[in-house]
Amino acid sequence: MSDHRPSVAVVGAGPAGLIAAETLASAGARVTVFERMPTTGRKLLMAGRGGLNLTHSEPFEAFVGRYGPAAERLRPMLEAFAPTDLVAWAEGLGQPTFVGSSGRVFPKALKASPLLRAWLARLAELGVEIRTRRDWLGWDAEGALRFRTEAGAIETVRPDATILALGGASWPGLGSNGAWAGVLAERGVPVQPFRPANSGFDVAWSPVFKDRFAGEPLKNVALSFGGRTVKGEAMLARYGIEGGAVYALSAPLRDAVERDGRAVLEIDLRPDLPLERLAERLSRPRAGQSLSNFLRKAAHLSPAAAGLLREAGEIPADPTELARRIKATPVVLSGVQSLDRAISSAGGIDFAAVDHELMLRALPDVYVAGEMLDWEAPTGGYLLQASFATGVWAARAALRNPRPSTSSG
Repeated sequence: MSDHRPSVAVVGAGPAGLIAAETLASAGARVTVFERMPTTGRKLLMAGRGGLNLTHSEPFEAFVGRYGPAAERLRPMLEAFAPTDLVAWAEGLGQPTFVGSSGRVFPKALKASPLLRAWLARLAELGVEIRTRRDWLGWDAEGALRFRTEAGAIETVRPDATILALGGASWPGLGSNGAWAGVLAERGVPVQPFRPANSGFDVAWSPVFKDRFAGEPLKNVALSFGGRTVKGEAMLARYGIEGGAVYALSAPLRDAVERDGRAVLEIDLRPDLPLERLAERLSRPRAGQSLSNFLRKAAHLSPAAAGLLREAGEIPADPTELARRIKATPVVLSGVQSLDRAISSAGGIDFAAVDHELMLRALPDVYVAGEMLDWEAPTGGYLLQASFATGVWAARAALRNPRPSTSSG
């Protein structure tokens, strides 16, 4: 008997691709997922090493605002598959979640592998076929998708619709190498250049500071740049500085470094203590203490924080000026870490290249989802949430716009 269900090819087996496949198959479509790597969900598993921050529990308006210039384009998708929907989905796979003290949402298992196993089992039950070691090459002259197998053979598939979820250009070793950009550009799809997002920054530390404090955290600090302040933690590295609070400001910092060759990040080493109270504490007699001991006792600065204070220049003798320095320690950023070291990437398919359903204007019946699109967001659950939401959105759009089934292969 012939199968008249619509057939959809999903290219890419990361979160956006797999949730698109689940959405499609749950609605009765025949779905085949094609993945270049030997296994699925490799970046998801990497994220699981940090506890798998699925999403964030903050109020929705604040949540949407984390996506910066792309916020309004993503808003309807984030409303259609909201953080509460993602939590319900994970718990439906037998993975209960909890909200951490920062508002971030994690599975109680604090890793990705149990969730991914349950997810793949669900996809198998829905009849989703997953073909790994398939490198997407674009389309042939008749419009069929072309894939190169591990053995070097060429496979062609002509589905009723295609969802591309090939990721951005960060962590290329895990599968997201951005090679698809040239294929789509040749088809008239505007693609913005890839740039590192949620990346660390270069700082010309002195050799003494680098040797002593590389790998040390700066806890409970506040970072400021361009009128924005973010509280959290940063990590000192041999090359410079990284960490969650840095990533939250990485977009404007990156833009400034690329434009001006440098950016000055200010770090409040005691954000919980007002300037006046800090200055009062620093007015106490040192009584023969070394400066490090005095700063540790009077200002409660860690050795790394005190070292950073010294790295910023001569330490003021005046208590009020010293307090001001502690509340705004300047760190000069001289470069941005490369794409292959970034957590995510900016750039990708321009939103002008897709309609409101995420279908490519230049290629009917081809939809895109996830980090292929030109959006960026800080860490904290925002990356995964938008990847899931755009995957669901594209899948639902493909279901609404079926062509007569002519698929083969």
